[in-house]
Amino acid sequence: MGVRKDAAVANERGSRARHRMSSMPSEPDEELMRALYREHAGPLLAYVLRLVAGDRQRAEDVVQETLIRAWKNAGQLNRATGSVRPWLVTVARRIVIDGHRSRQARPQEVDPSPLEVIPAEDEIDKALWLMTLSDALDDLTPAHREVLVETYFKGRTVNEAAETLGIPSGTVRSRVFYALRSMKLALEERGVTA
Repeated sequence: MGVRKDAAVANERGSRARHRMSSMPSEPDEELMRALYREHAGPLLAYVLRLVAGDRQRAEDVVQETLIRAWKNAGQLNRATGSVRPWLVTVARRIVIDGHRSRQARPQEVDPSPLEVIPAEDEIDKALWLMTLSDALDDLTPAHREVLVETYFKGRTVNEAAETLGIPSGTVRSRVFYALRSMKLALEERGVTA
């Protein structure tokens, strides 16, 4: 007896909704949205919850999107002869499927929190390094300093540095070798190790 009564109530509600939808003007209004929500949101939410494995937030979003689409397509729904619910169920199922497909196609998001642990290069560290380097360069002889400046800091080749300094390229190579050795010692004295 209880099942028949429930079916009769559901049929009565469905016919009221169809009547309301058919008597409405072609333009959707606020009353339509309220009627859709009142009569279909609960059962639709229960259906969608099963589709999304119990994720209530996602289910509520799907129901909301479904009802908005129904509201936007009120003219099409007014022409429907049967209940609106099958249309709503189909739309909700398609929204869930589309959401699943888009999550599958999109690369998985990465948690940025490990990046926060990595120390960023600080301007102070860079300034201290440049001061230490400059101080170590001051310990070199002028001849060694100028070949390092020409080759390492200005990026010139050995031949270009030789031409700029007016000395043979073999001398530039030799001075670079000894200048780097002296520079390494000067940096080690300042606590910098490679």
